[in-house]
Amino acid sequence: MAGVITSFATATILTGRRIRAVETLVTVPRLFNSNLSLRQRCLHFLSLPLTTIPPDSSSVAGICHVAHAFKGDAADGLLKGVGDKNAIEAVKHILDMARRASSRREVLHTDFLTPPVLKESMLVLEKLADVKAVAQGGYPQAERCRLSVGHSEAMTTIPDIVEALSITGNFGFQPCSHGDFLGAILGTGIAREKLGDILLQGEKGAQILIIPELVDFLVIALDKVVGNVPVTCTRIPLLALEYEPPRTKSFKAIEASLRVDALASAGFKISRSKLVDLISNGDVRINWSPVTKNGTTLKTGDVVSVSGKGRLKIGEINTTKKGKFAVELIQYL
Repeated sequence: MAGVITSFATATILTGRRIRAVETLVTVPRLFNSNLSLRQRCLHFLSLPLTTIPPDSSSVAGICHVAHAFKGDAADGLLKGVGDKNAIEAVKHILDMARRASSRREVLHTDFLTPPVLKESMLVLEKLADVKAVAQGGYPQAERCRLSVGHSEAMTTIPDIVEALSITGNFGFQPCSHGDFLGAILGTGIAREKLGDILLQGEKGAQILIIPELVDFLVIALDKVVGNVPVTCTRIPLLALEYEPPRTKSFKAIEASLRVDALASAGFKISRSKLVDLISNGDVRINWSPVTKNGTTLKTGDVVSVSGKGRLKIGEINTTKKGKFAVELIQYL
């Protein structure tokens, strides 16, 4: 069953399976945002495979990192070493998943993880005995990756858990940003964690990474426009991905403090009061985690993202003779 209504007769037959579909929604990971209708979600879930894979799955390109576990401290104390406190709940969930996978001699997969969660999870999983973890995002430099965890004897090959799509259109006269493509995809009802990196291709469009279960759905659902440009969405092999280091520009800002409202205001060229409003609305993130306090202090290496504005990385920080801070701001184009 394809999970898409192709005729009225098909819809009538599937209606009789409504109870079974709703039960499936409770027992599998969330694939869609709540704004998608219950019927659409139920019909699509009827065709989704389980996230457990057999040990003999074929390999895939684009591995980010591999961790082989070794005997160490008890798992209950592992979370104490998590440096990013915003990632603790996500890491705890992944740790529980790894325990289940190891005890059942199977392999389980996460959704796409942000870099901080991925980093902290790999550090924890390295200390578990008899567990192997593989992170992959579709290409070597991927930021958002999925983790496969399982008993070291069960994961004999690298599982295929990431697929690629190409979104093409005539963007020569109306370029679209990362946010335009992301907004169009999320507008179909897909949850953000089911989507990996978005690779902009200039006037050609973009390439995206996504979980395999949603490829067919998005090919059909993304049939309108991105921005004001009509688009076509097609499946492509991972080897066809075109990626390069992100384009950036750097500049210096002199500020009295290293507060996020001060540095982000200077970096994104928006007023401080406007930035405070964005923080209050949950539109500002530091290292992919929402920030709630205007006075949060930034340091070298931190990445600040503002919805609709892009991302900014904090570079070198020096103190001036007058006691202020000369901060290198690296803006992603």
